[in-house]
Amino acid sequence: MRERLLDIAIDHFGRRGFEGAATRAIAADADTAMSQITYHFGGKEGLYLACADHIAASISEWLQPRLAELGDVGALDGDAAIDAICRVISGFANMMLSPATRTWASFIAREQQEPTEAFERLFNGAMRPVVDTGLALIRRARPDFGEQQVRATGMLIWGQALVLRAARETVTRVMQVDEIDPATAALLIARLTEHTRCLLTHLPETTR
Repeated sequence: MRERLLDIAIDHFGRRGFEGAATRAIAADADTAMSQITYHFGGKEGLYLACADHIAASISEWLQPRLAELGDVGALDGDAAIDAICRVISGFANMMLSPATRTWASFIAREQQEPTEAFERLFNGAMRPVVDTGLALIRRARPDFGEQQVRATGMLIWGQALVLRAARETVTRVMQVDEIDPATAALLIARLTEHTRCLLTHLPETTR
């Protein structure tokens, strides 16, 4: 019941926000009593924070094996670091295209606009390890970059993948498909990794 409540609550909070979502409606959709929310989470705020923890844990479960496969990032040379970034961004893009991330994305988007304690849990629990690994790889790939260049480049690389979920309706219309089918997904991910490789190979050093 705890997992069911979390899945339903993430959807409600993502669509309506913290203030708009009603615990009574969440309990009704979970086909359980309101007392179950109190029992498992202590109340609405506890449920909301537990949703953030659940999303963070799910993202980490998805991405952590891919990060672990990289081994010692500090030992990679430039070309190997670029290959590693392409593998990580490909895995991240696959996650963005998964139907399982739809409700996560709505919840996270609200926290991006008006961050609360939940965002700290999302960032530290799921985003920070990915960000830190990505920045470490960019430093290995482009030692000529200053630190702010590294960070700006990382943000723009991840942004290419995030658009696949955050702007999904626009993606389908531009690609002229009703849904992002496997062939379209493969094309988008291939182009994403090619763009990433090109960006890290040919981007000139600019203002530090």
